[in-house]
Parts: sequence; structure tokens; C-alpha cells
Amino acid sequence: MPAYATNMRLKFPILALTLEIITIILFSVFVVYDDGEKHDGHGDHGNSNTVIMYPMTSTKHDVHVMIFIGFGFLMTFLKRYGFSSVGLNLLLAAFALQWGLLMQGLWHLDADGKIRVDVFKMINADFSTATVLISFGAVLGKTSPVQLLIMTILEITIFGINEHLVANVLGANDVGASMIIHAFGAYFGLAVARVLYRPALRDHENNGSVYHSDLFAMIGTVFLWMFWPSFNSAIANPGADQLMAVTNTYFSLAACVLSAYAISSLVEHKGKLDMVHIQNATLAGGVAVGTCADMNIGPFGAMLIGFVAGIISTLGFKFLSPILASHLGIQDTCGVHNLHGMPGILGGIAGIVAVAMGKKNGSAAMQACALASSLGFALVGGAITGLIMKLPFWGQPPDQNCFDDSIYWEVPEEEEAEESLAHGEHSTNKAEA
Repeated sequence: MPAYATNMRLKFPILALTLEIITIILFSVFVVYDDGEKHDGHGDHGNSNTVIMYPMTSTKHDVHVMIFIGFGFLMTFLKRYGFSSVGLNLLLAAFALQWGLLMQGLWHLDADGKIRVDVFKMINADFSTATVLISFGAVLGKTSPVQLLIMTILEITIFGINEHLVANVLGANDVGASMIIHAFGAYFGLAVARVLYRPALRDHENNGSVYHSDLFAMIGTVFLWMFWPSFNSAIANPGADQLMAVTNTYFSLAACVLSAYAISSLVEHKGKLDMVHIQNATLAGGVAVGTCADMNIGPFGAMLIGFVAGIISTLGFKFLSPILASHLGIQDTCGVHNLHGMPGILGGIAGIVAVAMGKKNGSAAMQACALASSLGFALVGGAITGLIMKLPFWGQPPDQNCFDDSIYWEVPEEEEAEESLAHGEHSTNKAEA
């Protein structure tokens, strides 16, 4: 068998259809509609009160926009990988939200052994999907659709275990999921990227952007920035806590933009702005304020968190990413360590401090354990997943075809080039004849 078996004609359809059929069967066994009645069992994590269904439905739509448009377009910065960025984002998200509902719901079966699906569980499923899309960013351009589906299955399964441990066993506060989603997704992806490291991909000619690809990526940034308050407030208690989560996130994001722009100008040649920083670091405030979004940290506290997040994220893109690639063998395509990893840890630390100061009922020690658990599960789970993804028959692209849509997609300009070449050869043969 060749080292790179990239033909997807059988392996991808078989895997995708098999996974969907298995998921449908599991849904038929475990998942039913929530009828609004009380069912004694293991209980639910969260509040499924039908009174709050309408605003939660609206919030779910906001989160959906972030998942399918925000994350998808944010990754279109690569000059020859736009189809894959948006298209594979849709594929992974569509499967992940189904698998996530199962993996989280199995911890909260009712007395009949059923998962009673409601808007709250659907939002949580979207949350689990976000972890996969964050990890996707770390390995963007270097993996096949089959590898990514394998990663989705394993990551969401591990995520479900950690989420249950953090939220239900430790009882930690993480309403905007700085630790559970952002730190977990980033370091899971970084661990996978380290295992899949390939020296030949350093300075790859396709690992870069052009003017219009960066502009498309900025669309994703704007959508994420607009809807991040909904993300951080989606599972907060309705009323004062939810309003506080929205407000704190807006303040944090706003302060983050100013610090990210300032630091970008400071560290770049002749004070120019770097579009990579603007696309990513301006969102770090939303990540960092997540854990304590619904805590009474005051507008000043939220702005301070966002301000610091913008600085560390921008400096990470400028100085830390090259070090990770050259010295540690971690090729982080989208810089998820700078947007989700470090700001996620900052959010976890902010949550520890806030709880210790009495801003929210809970234990600072349990907050610290939750951060450690998320990082531990991410690094170990990501390394194991990376080893499984490294098996040669999953269709990993060869070095020369990385960051290029044409290996897995029908690309119009490629077809035109082939037709032109064929026409040229035909004309030459005719002339020779």
C-alpha cells in the first residue's frame, strides 16, 4: 500500500454513510422529544424550562451562525483551500452536532433510558461541535476528510467525558466554556498536529493567503465577533445572569479589539496592521471572558480581561507560533493556540480568581481542577487521536498536495487548466499529423 492512499471514492462514502446510519440507529434507541413533563432519572445539566424556550431558540440560531459561517469563513484565509475550509467545516459540524447530542445526552438519561432532546441539549451539542472546529483549525490543510471524521468521533467522545466531569462532578463554573471548549479544543488540536508533524510542510508554498482569501476570512471574524455574546450567554440562567454574560462579553470584545490593533501596529514593520492579527486576536476577548461571563466582575473587569487577551493573542501570532513550529514541531495552521488556547487558559485563571473573590458561588480549587482536567484530557486524548489518524490508509494528503483543494475537490480552474492542456495536446498532434 502506498504511503498516501488519497483516493476517496470508496473509503470516504463508506465511512460517512456508516457513521450516519449508526447515528440514526442510536437516535432511534435513545433520543425522543422533550414533552415538557418531569421525568425522574439522572437529571439534566442545565435548565430546560419551557418558559425560556423561545429566547433560547433565538440564541441557538446565533450559535449556529457562529458554527457554520463564523468558523467556516474564518479559515478561508489559505489561498488554495477555500472549498475545504467552508465545505469540510459544514461536514464536520453536521456530524458533530448529532454525535455531540448523543455523547453528552448519555450522561443524562431519564428513568426510561432516553435522551429527551430540547433546545438546551441542542445548544450543548453545538458547543461540542465548536471543539472539533477549533481543533480542525490546527490541522487545516494537512488532513483528509476521512481523518477529520475519525478525529470528530474521538474528540467529541472525550469532550463529553471531560464536560461531565467539569460541570457535574467538579461543579465548576464555565458558562462561556473558556476551559471546556476553547482550551480543550485548542490543545487537543495542537496535540494532534504535533503527532502529525511533517518537516516538509515548513514554508509550504500554499500555506499562505492572497488579498481576496483574507477578505473572505474577515467575514468569519465579523460574524463571530457579532454573535459571541450569544455564545457566552447561551446556557446562563435567564434574567440577570444572562444579561450580565452578554454585557461582559461585549465589553471584553470591544477592549480586545483596541489592544489587538495597537499591538499589531507596534510589532509590525513601519507600524502597519497584520490581517492575521485582526482576523483572530480581535476575538480573543470573547474566549477569555467566557468562564466568568455571568459573574459580577464589573464592566472594568470584563474590559481588563479582553484587553489582556488581545495583547497575548497578538504577541502569540507574532512571536510564539514560529517558535512552536520550529522548535516543538507543532504546525498550527490557524494559530488556534493564540486565539483559543492561551485566552482559554486566561479565562480559566480569571474564573479561579473571580470565584476566590466571591463573585460566584463555588470553589476556586474546583475551578483549578476543571482547568487542569480540560488540559489533561485534551493533550492525552489529542495525542492518542493523532496516532490513530496517522495510520496510512486514512488518505492523508502527500506533502506537495497539502493546503490545496484539488486533491479532494473538483475545482473549476483545475478543470479549465486540464481542458486547455488537452486541447493544446490535440492541436499539437493534429499539426504534427
